Amino acid sequence: MNMGFTFRNVGIYALVLLMASGMAMGAAPRKAVNVPFGRNYVPTWAFDHIKYFNGGNEIQLLLDKYTGTGFQSKGSYLFGHFSMNIRMVPGDSAGTVTAFYLSSQNSEHDEIDFEFLGNRSGQPYILQTNVFTGGKGDREQRIFLWFDPTKDFHSYSILWNLYQIVFLVDDIPIRVFKNSKDLGVKFPFNQPMKLYSSLWNADDWATRGGLEKTDWSKAPFIAAYKGFHIDGCESSVNAKFCATQGQRWWDQKAFQDLDAYQYRRLKWVRERFTIYNYCADRKRFPTMAPECKRDRDA
Repeated sequence: MNMGFTFRNVGIYALVLLMASGMAMGAAPRKAVNVPFGRNYVPTWAFDHIKYFNGGNEIQLLLDKYTGTGFQSKGSYLFGHFSMNIRMVPGDSAGTVTAFYLSSQNSEHDEIDFEFLGNRSGQPYILQTNVFTGGKGDREQRIFLWFDPTKDFHSYSILWNLYQIVFLVDDIPIRVFKNSKDLGVKFPFNQPMKLYSSLWNADDWATRGGLEKTDWSKAPFIAAYKGFHIDGCESSVNAKFCATQGQRWWDQKAFQDLDAYQYRRLKWVRERFTIYNYCADRKRFPTMAPECKRDRDA
């Protein structure tokens, strides 16, 4: 890992991104619609550590030495497009983790994770993604972002259908997990998942493998949220339809794979900002996981 990377290094890459931002996104997921927190979500723990603003259109999660906090979706979903606008904990955020993820409730659970790992002041956040299928995880990928996520809100999205799972940052794909059932790899297709988000202390592993501890003199640590977008098939309402699919926009041909522009953006992220990919880690995994061939070809 190039841990000497700082925000100054991303300037030229950010300029390239801005120049390209006017280009058509082709099969990009539909734009998220801003909705208030209470429409789709409820707090799950430490209710007094969630603060509400602008009629619930924006919230803040607080972490102190006593507790963090979190929330979850009211419904469970099979497939769809899920997005959250988040401004990460500013300043010295070492030891903190801000998470946004989908997770099923069964023992052999499925899970699709965004985890934002804090860092000492002046060092960039690390964005870790992971995918669990049938209870198996250990599919971590880590990147640096091409912007400072503590300065403003940015969109973090998951597109999930029968063909692929796409992680997006400001509509730019940073990771694709394709359905590799033909290779013997399980894919989440029959277990409804709720959405969760939380802010919590993980200084035993989150920053430099646990070497950097949380500085509680900087508490409370605050992450801000808005744009609580969910466009998914709610299984509790129509489970049979969710299982069959075929009539929702995210299953249409345009969303079954990335288009050429999106693949160029994904390549850009991989070449410039990737600092860890389990598919390339022969120390942990002497035998490459079957799905990694598709990941490599993406």
